[in-house]
Amino acid sequence: MAVGGIFVTGTGTEVGKTVVAAAIAHTLATEDKRVHVFKPAVTGLDELPAGGPRSRPSGDISSHLTPPDHELLRLAAGSKQSDEEVAPYRYGPPASPHLAASMAGEEIDPERLLEAARGAAAEADALVCEGVGGLLVPLAGRFSGSIAEKSAPPYLVRDLAADLGYPLVIAASPGLGTINHALLTIAAARAAGLEVAAVVLTPWPEQPGEIEHSNRETIASLGAVEVRTLPHLDLTAPATWPPLRFRR
Repeated sequence: MAVGGIFVTGTGTEVGKTVVAAAIAHTLATEDKRVHVFKPAVTGLDELPAGGPRSRPSGDISSHLTPPDHELLRLAAGSKQSDEEVAPYRYGPPASPHLAASMAGEEIDPERLLEAARGAAAEADALVCEGVGGLLVPLAGRFSGSIAEKSAPPYLVRDLAADLGYPLVIAASPGLGTINHALLTIAAARAAGLEVAAVVLTPWPEQPGEIEHSNRETIASLGAVEVRTLPHLDLTAPATWPPLRFRR
């Protein structure tokens, strides 16, 4: 990956986005680059045990107790950024960001997100951004039924990625169903003019079977994209993580 920026998204929730972003950030940091990290919004903080980290779901990339997303990203990068600088919006409920903001009596401001991300990039050699949910998750906008109110058009994760202009890395599950999810995400990204740098299948099993190998090959062929794998990681020990780089 060229020094500059990368935007990590996923095919959905709990598919390893934060861990992929953390692995990229840590890889760049080990190359003596000053790395900053950014996530537009963090939700679900109410699920954290009082005064402690949460346990990643068994389907995620680690069963270890880990800090919330913005803290893990900062740790991986070795960054001195504040919580506010990493994640301008942070909410308790485990909900989509636009809903979590509404529940808190506020709205996410796209201009604030762009200003924060660009400010972080200006002070670093590389910026690793992580989205929220998938590409079409709304960050901002008011909705009535199935129709967005004209006074508040939706601002999607994809819009943020397009405004920042960084290549995209897509985190996806290696198992059954991932071909459709990955190819849909690739199509949605390219429809917005985004460059897809790679798909990362995670957590890649120690002994992958025919399904996993076929999924990797099929996504690479039909998506015309580099497909990498990332195994289970001990999130408490970044020094043990394998490097995660991409051909560009």
